[in-house]
Amino acid sequence: RSGKLTPSQVAKNIIAVLEDCDKSTPPLRAIVQWDQEQIMLMAEASTARYRNKCTLSYLDGIPVCLKEEFKVVPYHHRVGTVYLGTEPETEDATVAKKLREAGAIIIGVSNMHELGTGTTGCNPNRYHKIPRNPYKPNHFTGGSSSGSAAAVAAGLCPVAIGTDGGGSVRIPASFCGVVGLKGTFGRISSHGSLPLSYSTVSVGPICTSVADAAIVYSILAEPDPLYPYGLKQPKATLSDMCTPDLKGLKLGVDWTFFQACDAEVLSLCEKAVEHLKSLGASVVEVALPEMEEVRVAHVICILSEMRDFLQPDFNKHFEEMNLETRATLAVASQFTALDYIKANRQRTRSMRFLREIFTTVNCILTPAVASTAPRIYESDHLTGSSDLNFTVRSMRFVQLGNFTGIPGLVVPIGYSTAGLPISFQVMAKWWDEAILLRIGLKLEQFRYQTKKPSIYYDILA
Repeated sequence: RSGKLTPSQVAKNIIAVLEDCDKSTPPLRAIVQWDQEQIMLMAEASTARYRNKCTLSYLDGIPVCLKEEFKVVPYHHRVGTVYLGTEPETEDATVAKKLREAGAIIIGVSNMHELGTGTTGCNPNRYHKIPRNPYKPNHFTGGSSSGSAAAVAAGLCPVAIGTDGGGSVRIPASFCGVVGLKGTFGRISSHGSLPLSYSTVSVGPICTSVADAAIVYSILAEPDPLYPYGLKQPKATLSDMCTPDLKGLKLGVDWTFFQACDAEVLSLCEKAVEHLKSLGASVVEVALPEMEEVRVAHVICILSEMRDFLQPDFNKHFEEMNLETRATLAVASQFTALDYIKANRQRTRSMRFLREIFTTVNCILTPAVASTAPRIYESDHLTGSSDLNFTVRSMRFVQLGNFTGIPGLVVPIGYSTAGLPISFQVMAKWWDEAILLRIGLKLEQFRYQTKKPSIYYDILA
């Protein structure tokens, strides 16, 4: 606003960085498609609006990227594959359209795990390659919104949009030490993203701070006539977000569930719970029933829906898919209609349990991910990576939100001795994102330092 800096200057810096970060060793591979002319056009329009004091929103002039799962003009809608999106897009996804209307500068589309089928972000194909964790470039970013988290952590943009069907916003945000919000199912329109799993996927922002996530959420969260799942939603608010304390809030913890994580993660997350208590909240022990059944049922639902949607691809493009994607879809083909029906009965049960739990507590606390980001091995660059034990473990704390549709927020709270980020998760009842953001702001105060990643670009310099 002061005019000391213009969106055009920032855009020029970003273009220089985008050229640089993929020439570096190893290449960052966060943004996989970008166009200098497009970036400058949006930046110049925003610069003119600032000059004339007629900005469109808080996001005017702010650089953002969107996961390649979304249609963004004029990029290829490849969804992490080599065979989709043969022609440039001519129509934006709803979130891309809303970001443009808010004046944001879309700097490109970000890397992702092929077809969203994994939680590492490992994608060895020729268009994508493996995105690097800015904190430790020889470690994974997490997936499937891998490039989105890497772009934010490395300073390319303060906002990225991802999708989350099994932790795909929250896992990479956790591994890369940034904030990730999975909205309530249907809260933010996913029209214009590839409908891989229609009952588990929510859209959400990955940002540098909770306040940024709140701003993006307030702009994107509303009904979209093109997306029927979110039509009946209550109005999104940020009420009480900035209260000075947490007095009167009841925070639910299932300690048996909470403790099933690495020792370093547990130690830090327990301290974060104590911090929230010190701000006046009370911690209530709750029992999350049938979590093993939830885990299995979520996997059956998401994989059955993906297998159904990708049936033509599996038959026609099998040879062009990564090995891991083929294996995952082959496993998915073993589920039966009976499995799917039983899994959805479990969903109804789990939603009923949660409704009861949320009459006694305002939210549920867990670690974000049970471990820190895993290493990248040489063979991963050639053949990809498939480690089902890791996949299951990485999804442990996030699946409940996907399976039942409740919202979840992950906030970085510190680092392992190896210097990798550790994060904390808060989940609330349906449509109550405001309370997540309120608690998230307090969790940020718990993190006494933010370490600079080893790959970091200062686009304001």
